[in-house]
Amino acid sequence: MIEFCESLERYVRRATDPVRVGCTVIGGENPVAVQSMTNTDTLDTEGCVAQIGRIVEAGGPVVRLTAPGRREGENLRAIRDALEVQGLWPGRVALVADIHFTPEVAMIAAGYVDKVRINPGNYNDEDGGKLRALIARCRERGVALRIGVNHGSLSPRMVDRWGDTPRGMVESAMEMLRTCRAEGFADVVVSMKSSNVRVMVHAYRMLAAAMRAEGMRYPLHLGVTEAGDGADGRVKSAVGIGALLADGLGDTIRVSLTEPPENEIPVALELTGYFAERAGHEPVEPIEDASSYSPCEYRRRETDPVGRVGGANVPLLYGELDGEELSAVSDGRIVLLESGNRNPVADWRARILNLSARGDRRPVILRRRYRESSLLRLQVRAAADFGPLFIDGLADGILIENDGGAASPEELRELALGILQAARVRMSKTEYIACPGCGRTLYDLQKTLAAIRSRTSHLKGLKIGVMGCIVNGPGEMADADYGYVGSGRGRVTLYKGREVVRRAIPQEEALDALVDLIREGGDWTEPER
Repeated sequence: MIEFCESLERYVRRATDPVRVGCTVIGGENPVAVQSMTNTDTLDTEGCVAQIGRIVEAGGPVVRLTAPGRREGENLRAIRDALEVQGLWPGRVALVADIHFTPEVAMIAAGYVDKVRINPGNYNDEDGGKLRALIARCRERGVALRIGVNHGSLSPRMVDRWGDTPRGMVESAMEMLRTCRAEGFADVVVSMKSSNVRVMVHAYRMLAAAMRAEGMRYPLHLGVTEAGDGADGRVKSAVGIGALLADGLGDTIRVSLTEPPENEIPVALELTGYFAERAGHEPVEPIEDASSYSPCEYRRRETDPVGRVGGANVPLLYGELDGEELSAVSDGRIVLLESGNRNPVADWRARILNLSARGDRRPVILRRRYRESSLLRLQVRAAADFGPLFIDGLADGILIENDGGAASPEELRELALGILQAARVRMSKTEYIACPGCGRTLYDLQKTLAAIRSRTSHLKGLKIGVMGCIVNGPGEMADADYGYVGSGRGRVTLYKGREVVRRAIPQEEALDALVDLIREGGDWTEPER
């Protein structure tokens, strides 16, 4: 097993060197910082300033803005100056420029903001001169750098060598990190984002191990990109981010929701607050043999099925068990594993790995009881607790109980199914891979996602990408079966998988055209009346 964290049995934060980003310090002994991103046009100074103010008031001290071109890059100065007049910058908010395509714009933005996020896929020059020039510019002003790797936008060179894989993501990041270290530039944060939670978790763990092997202590920025909205977006984010925070990985997080950006902050604060309580948790059973654990690739624990539980069967909800399966729980042929430990991930994982080490092939159903009166808190905590065990293939069933009145039986059922779907072990509903929107977005994402959901939510197991612009689509929705991508003002391009099917059609026709495309692909069923 690769060494990606300090301990599988104790909650210990990964040791990192602190990086100052304006008024916020990321990494070191500092609490995990939360952040968000504007979805206003970066040329709209007034709109950006107002939205940044709402994010700060919600509790987000770091805000990112897109700068797709020179004009947007230059306008970051006007936004910064307006925030300074209002007393928000530099003391209450750190500004980050998001540069996806153009290294030239990164150089401009570095003159005005506290951190610049770049995509390694756009720094492909053989001698690394573009990156070194940006490092020099950042060093000059005390600006931090985020190396932001996205699963769907690796360089052709990396894809040719490693494929569209977590390994390719890690190699892409490590190549740039080695250049930063060679230049003596330490103000670097790294991210490894994907809309596929399993890919995202594996990539971060693999990166942490690679940095550990080379003595690198750069902080990690965590996030599940294109998580969607509502309960699904919150659960999906909590499963992915929680799986990493549980093992001490992560120094700053962003929960990406297709909603007003200030809505992301309460979810992020719930997550960071939950893990802040974890230090000094009750002892966990020592792991006898961890050789069966595969943290960087999905491998289902081998069990002997009992009825529909275990073996190759999809994980079940406890309420779905029939009489014989319930009897098997009662007599111990199926293990009902409850945890009251403040570190349930480590507790469950150790006990299950020890079962395997002893040759015990009984299926395992996880059980945990909460006492939450807040539905959001219940969603976040349950997703962060149960999700990692299913990402790792260690469990065969799930039982969430709550005594605090936060959720009805149906809401508990939907929460459990959402956790299993986020972990990619059981698809029970339509999944929307929807970006949160930014200044590049070419249509009303929230309204459009709601309209698409109203027509397609009955298509269980189908994955539909809803992307605001060509930057996020098709790359970031590479996992989707169908895609709806903004390709111009009032224009939408439709995809089947990664293939363009209809290009630049009027938006008023696009939803009907998407439904027709799903019909033509043989994936349409009529909703039940």
